[in-house]
Amino acid sequence: MFMYNPKVLEHYHDRRNVGEIENADGVGAYLSDFCGDLTKFWIRVQSDKIVDVRFKTQGCAASIASGSILTELVKGKTIEEVLRITKEDVAGALGGLPEQKIHCSLLATDALRDAVYDYLSKNRLPVPKELSEKHDKIRLELQRLKDMGYVLI
Repeated sequence: MFMYNPKVLEHYHDRRNVGEIENADGVGAYLSDFCGDLTKFWIRVQSDKIVDVRFKTQGCAASIASGSILTELVKGKTIEEVLRITKEDVAGALGGLPEQKIHCSLLATDALRDAVYDYLSKNRLPVPKELSEKHDKIRLELQRLKDMGYVLI
């Protein structure tokens, strides 16, 4: 059993910004190839800033807490600032994660980056190559799971 600190447990038990945004400006998802957890983000953008963000996770306490804290970290930030947020920033904002759970913070940031990819693409804005490559990879994997009958968030 993993020992989570009080901040992780707080964000697990009292999740922030859970749900979907209807007609979101960007929607993105990411699936951990390490543990199978799935996180999805919805973003609303105005004047290049994230003004609203929501998430859903099918996964463990660390994945849920990472998504929750990340929604708080990105509100009011520009797209450029959001793309600079790292898994270490997420884990640090949570007061740390057990070593075996650090990948959960990467899952949250990758799902958010996929939502940014969606926003940039829809608005015909330049998309960084890294975002395009990760998007292409995850879309194929998610489609494969859907084709197998999995119900995804």
